[in-house]
Amino acid sequence: MSGVLAGKRVLVTGVLTEASIAFHAARIAQLEGAEVVLTGFGRLSLIERTAALLPKPAPVVELDVTDPAHLDGLADRVREHADGLDGVVHSIAYGPPGAFHFLDGAWEDVSTAVHVSAYSLKSLTTACLPLMEPRGGSVVGVTFDATVAWPKYDWMGVAKAALESTSRYLARDLGPRGVRCNLVAAGPLRSMAAKSIPGFSELADDWHTRAPAGWDLADPEPAARGIVALLSDFFPRTTGEIVHVDGGAHMMGA
Repeated sequence: MSGVLAGKRVLVTGVLTEASIAFHAARIAQLEGAEVVLTGFGRLSLIERTAALLPKPAPVVELDVTDPAHLDGLADRVREHADGLDGVVHSIAYGPPGAFHFLDGAWEDVSTAVHVSAYSLKSLTTACLPLMEPRGGSVVGVTFDATVAWPKYDWMGVAKAALESTSRYLARDLGPRGVRCNLVAAGPLRSMAAKSIPGFSELADDWHTRAPAGWDLADPEPAARGIVALLSDFFPRTTGEIVHVDGGAHMMGA
């Protein structure tokens, strides 16, 4: 099979519905020759139905990234479907309602947002390390540009800043072991996750005028293609990087 991921084995987290970036990353990875394993938590029957819509049905492994027992057993459960990994996609984020109120946000809500959305990049990556050794591999996460303060995004913006910093430290520590770690900063998309963000429509509607190359709120494919590109061998010495796939909105002053 030909393709930029021919012969590679990739673990994809965060698939829920066909509208998710993770689903399209898994779909394009398969079309580019990869063997794909998915993880899911909480709504496994929905994830399994979504997985059946991929070009090739993909197995789903249960994973709660906040549960040490799930993380400790991840490598063994993945080995039931693949003999190792060459790539990992981190597309996980969550913040309780309190995380979207900056001045009033309680630590219990903030800590949940940081744990699920940022620390999990480290815990997922280290759980997968035994599957990537000795060849190494590529870890790609999904962020929403954390260099600025967004309206009503509040502690989730802080969590994304922590995610971006976590990626850089992983790149530093795992580079000598042949593991690259990069992020795709995607523009806003109308997904299940977006429904939990207050004021999302106001933020997203502004993207049409801010993105010089244009942006389609209903099209996750550009971001998914960015993920697949970073999983491939076409960026062999790129690590600790954040690639913006947002129609160019990030570089506009107004």
